[in-house]
Amino acid sequence: MSNYDTILIEHDDKVAVLTLNRPDRMNAATPHMFDEIRSALDEISRSGARALLITGAGRGFCAGADIGGRTFDGAAPGDASRQSLQNHYNPGMLALSSLDIPVVTAVNGPAAGIGCALALYGDIIVAARSSFFLQAFVNIGLVPDGGSTWLLPKSAGTPKSLEAMMLGERIPAERAEEIGLITRCVDDEELMNEAKSLAHRLANGPTLALGMIRQLVRGAQHMSLAEAMNHEAEAQRRAGNSEDFIEGVQAFQEKRPPSFKGK
Repeated sequence: MSNYDTILIEHDDKVAVLTLNRPDRMNAATPHMFDEIRSALDEISRSGARALLITGAGRGFCAGADIGGRTFDGAAPGDASRQSLQNHYNPGMLALSSLDIPVVTAVNGPAAGIGCALALYGDIIVAARSSFFLQAFVNIGLVPDGGSTWLLPKSAGTPKSLEAMMLGERIPAERAEEIGLITRCVDDEELMNEAKSLAHRLANGPTLALGMIRQLVRGAQHMSLAEAMNHEAEAQRRAGNSEDFIEGVQAFQEKRPPSFKGK
């Protein structure tokens, strides 16, 4: 696995662990960080990892885009932002969304701005009780990005999403769990144990089917019922022809735990 400037990649058995690694900046994101994330995801896909866990180093998950020290000198900052999104941030997010293995995010502190969006790309989102989510864009006169306007309404519904985006207020982890924004809120000291346990459980599951489930759910949100059913039928064809299905049936008949291979 390659060395990176802004992230760390480790392998814990079948789980790849991606850690945002700018703790001195609360892991504030840069275009370079998202280029590295995209490159790392390519390597992870080729590595044979069967689940991905994303977290942040130090006291925060990600404090949003790093705008500290930026000066504009009469230039159009919106044009630069658009370019950064289209060339760096968005390709990284889309690569994560299209990954064919399950993703767990472990939110260990502030998840703000594009960091909030990154956290919500997890299939299972576990947050420390002291953490919070913040759509901070409006507080500096910007609009949400990184897919936030798509992600939040799918999880928390339109009214709560508009409240979060328009008021720019913190959503504590416990409240995020209540409104369906995240999967679980746990005590701080239990965060990584819980997230790793879930990631390993997924990695030992039928990851071919799990990968298709994450794509089916995301795709179905902009399809008709009939279209979603057609995609399910095709995915079921692939799953039904897999070694994992044969193993699952045999294990059921033999009354033993299945040993899935993701094939």
